[in-house]
Amino acid sequence: IDSQNLEGKFFSVAWLWNGIELVRIGPTGIVSVTPEYSERGRQGELRATRTGNRNYQFVMKPVKTMDEGQYVFRAWTEERGDDGAFKQGTAQDSGPLSVKISSTESELSVRMQDVPPTITQRDRLRLVCNVGGFKGQLSVTWKRKLTAKQIALFNIIVSLSQGGVMETAADFTSRNVRVMRPTDDSFVLELDDVIPSDSGVYRCTVTEWEPSGKSHSREQSANVTVIPIDSLVKVSLRSRTNIVTVGDNVELMCQVKGPSVLKHLIWTKQNNNSTLNNIVTLSSDGSVSWSGDQHHYQVKVDNQNNAVMYYLKIVGVSRREAGIYQCMVSVFLENAFKKLPESNHLRVMVQNPVSTLALSSEPSISQNINSDVHINCRVISKPSPSSQYAVTWLHQHDAANKTILSSDRKAVETLGSQTEQSFRQRVIMKRTNGPTFELTIRQARISDRGSYFCEVVEWLQDPRGDWYPLPGKSVITKLTVIEPANDLTVAKNEQQLTISEGNEVELECIMTSGAPAFFYKVIWFYAPPSFLSMNASLVELDQTGLLVYPENQALQSLQGRLRLSRPSQKNFYLKIQTAHETDSGTYWCQVEQYQLDNEGQWKQKASESSGPVTLAVNVADSKLSIEKTEDKMNISAAEDMAIPCNIAQHTSSESQFQVTWFWQKDAETEQRPIFTAYRNSTFKDGHENVRFSHPLPHQFTLTILNTGPKDSGLYFCEVEEWLHSLTQGWRRAVVKKSGNLNVTVLSEGRVKSLPESDCMSGTLIVALVVVTIILLFVILTLVLVMCRNKASNKAAPSLWTEQHPLSDKTAEI
Repeated sequence: IDSQNLEGKFFSVAWLWNGIELVRIGPTGIVSVTPEYSERGRQGELRATRTGNRNYQFVMKPVKTMDEGQYVFRAWTEERGDDGAFKQGTAQDSGPLSVKISSTESELSVRMQDVPPTITQRDRLRLVCNVGGFKGQLSVTWKRKLTAKQIALFNIIVSLSQGGVMETAADFTSRNVRVMRPTDDSFVLELDDVIPSDSGVYRCTVTEWEPSGKSHSREQSANVTVIPIDSLVKVSLRSRTNIVTVGDNVELMCQVKGPSVLKHLIWTKQNNNSTLNNIVTLSSDGSVSWSGDQHHYQVKVDNQNNAVMYYLKIVGVSRREAGIYQCMVSVFLENAFKKLPESNHLRVMVQNPVSTLALSSEPSISQNINSDVHINCRVISKPSPSSQYAVTWLHQHDAANKTILSSDRKAVETLGSQTEQSFRQRVIMKRTNGPTFELTIRQARISDRGSYFCEVVEWLQDPRGDWYPLPGKSVITKLTVIEPANDLTVAKNEQQLTISEGNEVELECIMTSGAPAFFYKVIWFYAPPSFLSMNASLVELDQTGLLVYPENQALQSLQGRLRLSRPSQKNFYLKIQTAHETDSGTYWCQVEQYQLDNEGQWKQKASESSGPVTLAVNVADSKLSIEKTEDKMNISAAEDMAIPCNIAQHTSSESQFQVTWFWQKDAETEQRPIFTAYRNSTFKDGHENVRFSHPLPHQFTLTILNTGPKDSGLYFCEVEEWLHSLTQGWRRAVVKKSGNLNVTVLSEGRVKSLPESDCMSGTLIVALVVVTIILLFVILTLVLVMCRNKASNKAAPSLWTEQHPLSDKTAEI
């Protein structure tokens, strides 16, 4: 090396053979041999030294014919930094020196036998090197370089000395490599579990050693290519069909062809959103690992000649299973699983089943205005067990389609946004068995005419439980709304009704004609007797069904007892409950015909009145009847005289009576009241010594005690019947008079001879009085017993006790 200031510089030098570095001396004087020549360096065949400040020497001894070629000396400066590290400068080369090596005469020959051009990864490489013409001891060295074109040294794999000692290179100590000499003239190299990087040029170098220490070498090379297993394993994915219908099964087949090796397979699916999802992993040890829902997948493995078939069966396909499928295979190589190229993509397309939906509807419907329209849309096809339906009703009028309402498969209804509010309030949809979808239009108007579309979409449930729609079907119904002619008539026949107060009466108002498409309002009027001009409305039932009682203080009582009914469209009935006498008068009805116009406003079309109904409510007539027997009585002075007053017939069980007894002296015309029993159970007497009894509801008796001649005269009773009126309250209905009792009271000691008939009459009277007294006693006894049971121990004095004569003053109970 020539350089200025040589002593203060650091240099590195190297010797190159055919461009390949053999040995190097670093800036600190350390010698390093390249790995390819490390064996020769250890054996002392390669040496590099520094012989002076500028002189370096390279020695190779002994040389071999393979060592001939061009040698170059290269040097470069090394700059030492503050941290002690060296920085390499620009290298300079010497001129090349060509070295030619001639071999001594030797008959040694080497030949590679039956070298396989290719070998599969993981197989065993076996190379045989045959030797001929040798006389001395032999050693062999097996070497390899990557390619024949590579300008590089061969790397030692393994060597076998002449003493039979095998030495393996460091790079192959972990490999199962060996060299053998099965015969004297052959050397065998075996390398197990070859890998693709083992491909290259293999050289067998045989050295013959002479006793003098000289050696002769011969070598033979051969190309060996290791084919990677992954290049031999072919993965393909296919299916008998990739277009399937929801609910069907589909089977994917992944064929793995190639050498038998441990395999690891993963089934994957890519969704439309480019997300790759693993379905299942089949490990080489036979274990199965599911990554998601496994209920709809089945796997199967079938080992075939030179191939393994993996099956993925999708049971009950849904739209979730649509996507791109792949099978990814990994093989166990070099103590690890190596992923092979993915299989081809297989797109599975899931289609809906063909819709068999069939609908039926009336082609046309004609309906009167203001009547209800029913349009039925029937599903006549056989539904599947999971079928659900969504329906949409559309109305086409004047070439414009408007959605009326729609109902989803869960029957949630939504009204169309373009439909008028008045129309939206009149439409109703309901579902019935079949199924049948019924659209009802209440109170149809002229503007409702047109075509109505029933669009039905059938929804089905896939095996995953997801709902999906099939193509919809529709049917059309044409609606014609007819406006009938006005023909309103009401029965005008006059009626006369007479009832008793407290009973019910029903008045009728009959439409003899009138189109049912219209709406009707009825008003009932009332006028008192003989004052038709003073009529007033009692009650109104308008066309919407609203019942109204017009305010009228005078008719408030009557209005509270009215009941209005409409059993049919043409019949209106007015019932008066508990009729009063003041309800008498004239009644009639007025029927008004209405129709809704296109704006939804009520428009009166006609009006008709019925004939008058004259109602007479009569108070009940009295049926009072009093016994009118004319009789005579002769009694002695100081005897008691009983004057009976018996009612033979009365008007009502609720009738009340007022009884008054009168006395007329002989030869006088004045009739004097001697006792009055009022209907409120109070009394008034006009005689100083009388007793009143009321043994039975319709029997009254007045007894004059201790009679004297002055009591002689004509006696009779007068009965007033009081009846209750709903309007007037209690009123006196009639007054009836009994027959006369002619009484003669004889003076004491005087006995008048009477004819035999009079004696018989007296005897009968006495017998009657005795019987009456006995009956009164029995009745009083029973009354007292009952009173004792109900009242306290001390009984109140009886009003009917005969021991207490009535005073002149009125007694009240």
